Amino acid sequence: MMYLSTRGRAGRRSFEEVLLAGLAEDGGLFLPERWPALDRDRLEALDGADYPATAAAVLAPFAEGCFEEDELLAMAREAYAGFAHPAVAPLRQLDPSLWLLELFFGPTLAFKDFALQLLARMFERVLVRRDETITILGATSGDTGSAAIAAVAGRRRMRVLILHPHERVSPVQRRQMTTVDAPNVANVAIRGTFDDCQNIVKVLFNDAAFRKEAKLAAVNSINWARIAAQAAYYVYAALRLGCLRRPVGFCVPTGNFGDVYAGHVARCMGLPVHRLLVATNRNDILARFFESGEYRAGEVVQTSSPSMDIQVASNFERLLFELVDGDGAAVAQLMNRFAQERGFAVSSRAHARARALFEAGTADDEQTRATIARWYERTGGAVLVDPHTAVGLAVAERLRGTSSHPLVVLATAHPAKFPEAVERATGRPPPPPVRLADLFARTERFTVLPADPAAVADFLRSWQATP
Repeated sequence: MMYLSTRGRAGRRSFEEVLLAGLAEDGGLFLPERWPALDRDRLEALDGADYPATAAAVLAPFAEGCFEEDELLAMAREAYAGFAHPAVAPLRQLDPSLWLLELFFGPTLAFKDFALQLLARMFERVLVRRDETITILGATSGDTGSAAIAAVAGRRRMRVLILHPHERVSPVQRRQMTTVDAPNVANVAIRGTFDDCQNIVKVLFNDAAFRKEAKLAAVNSINWARIAAQAAYYVYAALRLGCLRRPVGFCVPTGNFGDVYAGHVARCMGLPVHRLLVATNRNDILARFFESGEYRAGEVVQTSSPSMDIQVASNFERLLFELVDGDGAAVAQLMNRFAQERGFAVSSRAHARARALFEAGTADDEQTRATIARWYERTGGAVLVDPHTAVGLAVAERLRGTSSHPLVVLATAHPAKFPEAVERATGRPPPPPVRLADLFARTERFTVLPADPAAVADFLRSWQATP
């Protein structure tokens, strides 16, 4: 399996190269040259398989030439052994046609653990094979950072530096990053928004000389391996709901478009996905695009679902590549216009194609709070969701119509990661799981810097120079 950049100027790359590079040298994102097929016989064979086996089967064609399926299976069994639920990604039925896919049983209680626990093991095997070291540089709106740190802390041949927007993530999210005491981990709080953090990462990766000097690698969802790993839980859930016999849809709370795009990847491989609903909060650049065909950034608004407080959805470029028929030059032109003018419009044909693939909706903070409260009260406290999942639930309930086919909302984080928002909705704080029991007693370690790529580059050089 070989990979190309969405901007068409990075040549053909192997999975191993894509894994380590993250972002293409021309500023684009990597995509496979072709979609591998999960045909009906293969899907039937996976029906009833456990989660690690499903993940290995989904990843195997993408990792061809780098890892064999049995090697992926060994890594997946190790990665998911520490998850707190035996099913790894359990389904929970809310009513006859509405389900939650609970993706918060990993080490940091968020869906990002699914890909990053596996990615860290892939990185380590490749680096040992190549006798190399890397520094992982990532930006987080809340959950990616803690998941990356949990996966990489103490591992050989890897350092990890995570940028988060200062005072714009929840205290639990921040402390999950800043209280990890490991010499190969560093945290920087950027005075700005997540979009500022993400821009710094892109600027530093696009500086070829610095990228080589610092041996940078990426774990944000710009890294193709993360998207491929997340496609596995769509396959796992859809098969358990009988997708080979009846339509199954998904509603995904998203800011960066990576998680819902992973569902699209599963669909492109042959998984019979009936609908993909994109759920956004007030930072609704994606919902506005699917409505109007115009992709235009606004000002980032702080909400009760901070991991979605994003106005530049980095994975949207992968869909854009598909909408313009794989024309890398056209993608580069549109993304350059976006960088200069903060927006662009696609053709009516491209917009129609996008709307055929995705539906979208938005939930504001009041709707989010009401959704948390409604399900808590309706179930006598048995169903308690975090604000991001509540955005997904609110949109799913609004858009599902009268269909009796299963619609699955991705429950992306444990409610205890957002205790203030949950308490405002229910009147009670969520009970903390064991993993968070002593979180607020731990010592924090982080550095506050301006939203300046040069300042981050200087910090990184200084940190790398320490033993």
